[in-house]
Parts: sequence; C-alpha cells; structure tokens
Amino acid sequence: MATKKKNRFLMRTAILIVMIGAIAFTLYSNATKEQSGVLKIGDAAPDFTLVDLNGKQHQLSDYKGQGVFINFWGTWCKPCEKEFPLIEKQYQVYKDQGVQILAVNIAQSDFEVRKYAEQRNLTFPIVIDKTRSVMDAYNIRPLPTTILVNPQGKIVKIITGEMSEQDIVGYMDQIKPG
Repeated sequence: MATKKKNRFLMRTAILIVMIGAIAFTLYSNATKEQSGVLKIGDAAPDFTLVDLNGKQHQLSDYKGQGVFINFWGTWCKPCEKEFPLIEKQYQVYKDQGVQILAVNIAQSDFEVRKYAEQRNLTFPIVIDKTRSVMDAYNIRPLPTTILVNPQGKIVKIITGEMSEQDIVGYMDQIKPG
C-alpha cells in the first residue's frame, strides 16, 4: 500500500516538474520573440515582395525615394472597411505626389480579396501575404495596422486601429517626398 502511494507521489511530482518546465519555456520563448521581432520608429522597413491582384510584383525597396503607406488588413475587419474609402480618396490625391499605398491582405483567397476590392472600387495596389511572412516580419497583431515608410526606407510611424480621413491626410503629408 505504501509503495503505491510513493509511486503515485513520484509520478505526480514528475508531471508537475514537466508542466512547470513547459510553462517556463513558453514564457521565455514569447518574451524573447517579442524583443527581437518588434520594429521601432527609425528602423529600416523590412523589404518584401508580394504579388497584387493583377499579377504584378511589388517589392518595397522599389519604392525608395517615395513615401509608402503600408496598410495590413482583412476582408472581415470592420475598421478596415470603414477606412478604405478614405484611403482610396487620398490615394487619388497623393499618388502623383510620391506617396504610394500597399494594402497587404493577410492570407485570404484571391477570389475573396478581388471581390471585396471590386465592390469598393479600390484602385490602389492590393497584395496578399499568403504565407503571413510579411505580417510576421512587421510583427503585426491587430488589424488594421498601418506602417508609414519615408522616402529613405525608414519607418516613421506605426498606427494600430482605425484612422479618420484627417489622420490619413496627415500621415500621407508626413511621408510625402520633400
């Protein structure tokens, strides 16, 4: 009888030690991942190449010398839906002033994204991050998130959440080439 209790105690202790180790490893992994993956204002924007709905490749470094307004979004995102008409309107104003928009959809189907863009008459480039590699490189969590990149390729602002038209105008002015 005493041997059974002893064995049960040892088994429970071993399980507890394994669980504590797993929790400690998870906490450590998350803490170090966040520290190494967080981009800050002034950092060089990580380069990427994604394909738009027309099959054209867009590489961020090709836009050097222009301001780039990178907007991460999803078709299910209500704040994204509210700000897209405002972004489209300002795109028409700023596209000839050296400010480009890259709307980066997060891993949805071409069909879904194309239908969404057509229904809203969006004309700026929409690319799809099928593997979520760009989302991971920029450490994007909530949608929408917008990254402002200046003509030198540096991050000047990171905006999470919905933007007003006044915000968008101010941000585009901020990254417009001098």
